[in-house]
Amino acid sequence: YESKECISTECTMPFSFFLTEDLNCSVCLDVFTHPVTTPCGHNFCKNCLKTSWEKTEHYKCPLWKEIFHRKPNLKINTSFRDIAEQFKKITCDSITEKVRCDVCKHRKTIRSCLDCCGTFCDIHLEPHFSIPVLKKHKLINPVENLQDYICQKHERPLEMFCKDDQTYLCLLCARDHMPHKTVIEQKTGERKNQLRSTQDKLQKMIQSRTKKIQEIRHSLETRKRCQSELLDLMDQKQKAAEDHAEDLMKELEQEITELKRRDTELEQLSHTENHLYLQQIYPSLCSPLNSRNWTQISFNTHQSMKTLWKALAQLQETLNEKLSETVLKGMQQYAVDITLDPETAHPELILSPDGKQVRHENIKLNLPDNPQRFDDCLSILGKERFSTGRFYYEVHVTGKTKWNLGVVRESINRKGDVIMSPENGYWVLCLRDGGDYWVVAHPSVFLSLRVKPQKVGVFVDYEEGLVSFYDVESRSHIYLYTGQSFLDKILPYFCPCNNDEGTNFPPLIIYPIRHTK
Repeated sequence: YESKECISTECTMPFSFFLTEDLNCSVCLDVFTHPVTTPCGHNFCKNCLKTSWEKTEHYKCPLWKEIFHRKPNLKINTSFRDIAEQFKKITCDSITEKVRCDVCKHRKTIRSCLDCCGTFCDIHLEPHFSIPVLKKHKLINPVENLQDYICQKHERPLEMFCKDDQTYLCLLCARDHMPHKTVIEQKTGERKNQLRSTQDKLQKMIQSRTKKIQEIRHSLETRKRCQSELLDLMDQKQKAAEDHAEDLMKELEQEITELKRRDTELEQLSHTENHLYLQQIYPSLCSPLNSRNWTQISFNTHQSMKTLWKALAQLQETLNEKLSETVLKGMQQYAVDITLDPETAHPELILSPDGKQVRHENIKLNLPDNPQRFDDCLSILGKERFSTGRFYYEVHVTGKTKWNLGVVRESINRKGDVIMSPENGYWVLCLRDGGDYWVVAHPSVFLSLRVKPQKVGVFVDYEEGLVSFYDVESRSHIYLYTGQSFLDKILPYFCPCNNDEGTNFPPLIIYPIRHTK
């Protein structure tokens, strides 16, 4: 018997029995109607979730109680809805129509009870929701063959399955299988929770990749629109050049016709014997032709191409601006509200009361030297910690001659000299001497920026290992770390640097996000 093994009946009992559990709303306990997904990945009926939110002060998940600071935009999960409706059609049409309440014999059943060994309509099921003892009974969706789920020996629910004996067991039957290794329903429940957690991650990955598809599609549409504008511009330039050339050729043809007429008349006059007529007509034929100076007229192909290339360059710049705006809008949708953590602040840093500004003073405050606090580097961290998903925040740096901004691992060393590098858990953009920018790496990467940033955006995609810096005002990209392994929770990092006797006095300011239009 040592080799025999028992597992939960959930592994082998009819598929619909367990699929029902996954298709049931945890609020109404019925199969989903218009299912929606919360930001934390759980599914509920749309009306159930709205009703739940109407009863509370906050928008929170009814299952895990996670609070959402903004009301989520609920969209029906069409794939899940189709599965639920198909399941309803299969079960309700084929079973509910056939199975009737064991008490009244004529009403449709809505639940079967494994402990009562009965099937009940909505009226006669009500005691299972009001009487404490009956509340503990195991309810399932109605089935025709309820006896298949009940132990015939002990008349108790079958809750286990002996894999070696290929036999369903109730808890009393399990006594006869004591030498066997058993996996009870609670253990299976734990594994189902793990599966749901994995499913939540998969759904978040699906959502992030769906958003990425939307971003790519929007970029393609922008490129297509700009390309169309370029072609229209080229057509306009070509049409203008053709019209100009056509006008010049018509004017030349008219002058050629006039010159030919004069040439014919002069030829005729050269043979005339009428001296009086010759004296009269001579002035008009020999006077200069009223025409433009064609030696100064040229159809300059090089100049036309130069104009076209200039227009193309302007259009390319417009395209880049539009694409940058698209990227910025995409990042800003992941904006988070960052607050500085005073427990991590170097003793010479001064924080604003709202925790949104930090600057350096030459006065060292008497603060406890806790493990979280920087004691040598003039640095401070944000309170918020991130171990999944994407986030974005903006920092005002106007008037400063040096600073460091970025994100760090929670486990970084905060005591003594700090060596900043991705290997040591730092992903940071730096400014020195008012105009020298670089990012920490091995070796450091020095940057040539056309415009001095006044407001810096920091974007992180944890799963993709991306850290991106952005000039918000000029809507231009500064630098991107790719393929990083964070290995830990990460936090926003701020270093206003030494005030340099007032030349670097302005604070770093965490800015509220204003979405670009």
